[in-house]
Amino acid sequence: MEGDRKLPIVIGAFEAQSIAIALEKEIKPPRPLTHDLFKNFADRFDIIVKQVIIHKLVDGVFYSSIICERDKIEEIIDARTSDAIALALRFNAPIFTYKTILDKAGIFLKFSSKDKDKAKDETDDSIVVDEILQEGETVEIESGASDGYTELSIEELHKELDQAVANEDYEKAAKLRDEISKRN
Repeated sequence: MEGDRKLPIVIGAFEAQSIAIALEKEIKPPRPLTHDLFKNFADRFDIIVKQVIIHKLVDGVFYSSIICERDKIEEIIDARTSDAIALALRFNAPIFTYKTILDKAGIFLKFSSKDKDKAKDETDDSIVVDEILQEGETVEIESGASDGYTELSIEELHKELDQAVANEDYEKAAKLRDEISKRN
């Protein structure tokens, strides 16, 4: 859990957006996304997602299972890994994989000590996107990229944030939220 190894998984844009929204607790879409609907459905029928296991890797495709429980009866459900992760985040369920999969597809990210200090300075609310690096390379963490939001007032930022959420532009909403957080 505290290691330097990451498991890069290529997923679709919709699933990536759904995962990002689950990670961003402050951004709530105006209508439930598919994974939110599943969570609401499961809550209504007392179904709990206990854990997700990424159990197989074949030709670059990861296979996952969702371990669910209802009335003390456990069920294993096959799922795309991106969907399983999106649901695990919504249920606060752990995500596991096997050492053999990490050995096969895991990567090590190397950061210089300067970059580690910058990463530690980041707030807990920010998302740092890891890049796939070759061994020995360092990563520069950019900060202060404002997309022109620094010129806007707090009121204008809040208005833009509301509009971005209404338009389901969650990437823009996250940037606006970060700019608002910086000023508070």
